[in-house]
Amino acid sequence: MQQVQDVLNALSEKYPNEKEFHQSVTEVFEDVIPFIDGNDDIQNFNILERLSEPDRIIQFRVTWQNQKGDIEVNRGWRVQYNNALGPYKGGLRFHPSVKLDTLKFLGFEQTFKNALTGLNMGGGKGGADFNPKGRSDADVMSFCQAFMMELYRHIGPNTDVPAGDIGVGAREIGYMFGAYKKITGRFEGVLTGKNPISGGSLIRKEATGYGTVYFLENALHHAGDNLHNKRCIISGAGNVALYTAEKLIQKGAKVISLSDSKGSLYIKEGLTQEQLVEIITEKEINRGSLNQYHEQQNVGEYRAGQEPWDIEADIAVPAATQNEIDAAEAQSLAKNGVKWVAEAANMPTTAKGVKALKEGGVVLLPAKAVNAGGVSVSGLEMAQNSQYLSWTSEEVDQKLKDIMQNIHDNCVEHSLAKTGIDYAQGANIAGFKKVVDAMKAYGTL
Repeated sequence: MQQVQDVLNALSEKYPNEKEFHQSVTEVFEDVIPFIDGNDDIQNFNILERLSEPDRIIQFRVTWQNQKGDIEVNRGWRVQYNNALGPYKGGLRFHPSVKLDTLKFLGFEQTFKNALTGLNMGGGKGGADFNPKGRSDADVMSFCQAFMMELYRHIGPNTDVPAGDIGVGAREIGYMFGAYKKITGRFEGVLTGKNPISGGSLIRKEATGYGTVYFLENALHHAGDNLHNKRCIISGAGNVALYTAEKLIQKGAKVISLSDSKGSLYIKEGLTQEQLVEIITEKEINRGSLNQYHEQQNVGEYRAGQEPWDIEADIAVPAATQNEIDAAEAQSLAKNGVKWVAEAANMPTTAKGVKALKEGGVVLLPAKAVNAGGVSVSGLEMAQNSQYLSWTSEEVDQKLKDIMQNIHDNCVEHSLAKTGIDYAQGANIAGFKKVVDAMKAYGTL
């Protein structure tokens, strides 16, 4: 469609070096062409051009003093992408690879992901090129406090509500919330992912992983199948990967691989719940690696420098980072029997990887639907904060299950595939339609 191509060409000319952002916009806009075709309001309200630019980008310097007394300087950002459906909502990422391109693509994706949840949340993303890995608690606290000294003026419970992401867990959120409270004198729901003792929601840490499994379970059920004894390979060993593994084990699946930046751990017979608890302790408490766990416990086979995509399995769950599955990895997955790929990370599959999965007969369950469980419980945390109450784990878990089922059903309803379900297209059209309807209601603002 020429209208879409014109917008994408203009985007490439304006931002030639923002490859990830262009990739994410292209994927959504090309999928929604059937919805755009014949819809004059899309052109009359200039929706595509408006959606290809964030509302605002905030960039700032973070100057802080480390434990040794040295002054360090980092860069910080907050991309407030679109608030048509509610306050900007999306995580903060602390990692040396963080750059504006990444945060723009994440904010764009977050806009439609949040729309799918049915909760009143707009899309945003932020972070810094600070690496908390290997730093002392004192250094992390000092950085978080300095970061919030700049960020606090741009956020608020009805404006922008950040959460955690890669490199930002409950510890970092706690330090930032403490700084916000100290600076403003207000105790309010301005951050999610907090410790329950300071207003956080129960099962928030587990939510993205649990939601991944709930969506996958719905998709399998729709196809007349289930998770029992399914062999699952997972990349990553952070919260998303670990709690995806936990819920899969509870559902009777076999988790046969996890990975981290140094390699992958292959357990042919499948992880036990006890072994997973040990790995969670190693990663979350000791901040160690899968290799260290393997050496200490002699569990499975450690494959240094290797990803898990060449292992025979039924289901693959990329839960590490963006663009980890390209054409070669996708072909390997199909060759080794994988029938389902559930994207638990944000945009973990390249455009060539998506094409190769389709050609290999693998069903792709897209990130903006699959990993929406985390932001869903963040939205529930916002609701609890606004009422000054706390729901039980069971209450939150049931609400999460309902949200993930509704997202699945929305994807099925909006898929236009002639055979089977195109979950990526269904998710993109459903989210896009909701955001567009809100933007049209506001006029030209």
